[in-house]
Amino acid sequence: MKPPLPPFTEETARQKVQAAEDAWNSRDPQKVSLAYTEDSEWRNRRTFLTGRAAIVDFLTAKWATEHDYRLRKELWAFSSHRIAVRFEYEWHNEAGEWFRSYGNENWEFTDEGLMAKRYASINDVPISETDRKLRWERT
Repeated sequence: MKPPLPPFTEETARQKVQAAEDAWNSRDPQKVSLAYTEDSEWRNRRTFLTGRAAIVDFLTAKWATEHDYRLRKELWAFSSHRIAVRFEYEWHNEAGEWFRSYGNENWEFTDEGLMAKRYASINDVPISETDRKLRWERT
């Protein structure tokens, strides 16, 4: 079980979105993967994945190239077992070039509160480091 559980209310949907933001900002692929079913289906941009092991591999590769990653998610809509979010995140590559990535995700959950489906559409915009807005204390 991964509370909050469906059926979602506005309050529990917001809690689920915040929990996802917190997990992704940990940049810990194992931790993030625990929010998904063993056979979770993903579309991330043009990449299609199935299962937790594939999610861990994908996120490990992602955060090896997207340095100083920082994410913000916002609840867009919800129903009984589904949540839609808009998000933005900032990161830089090995060359020090900064980007802000914008997107939307559609999530579908099991009764146990695990995400069975995640479909993400994402666009990247080059930014200068001085244009960053998602700053945080580095640890």
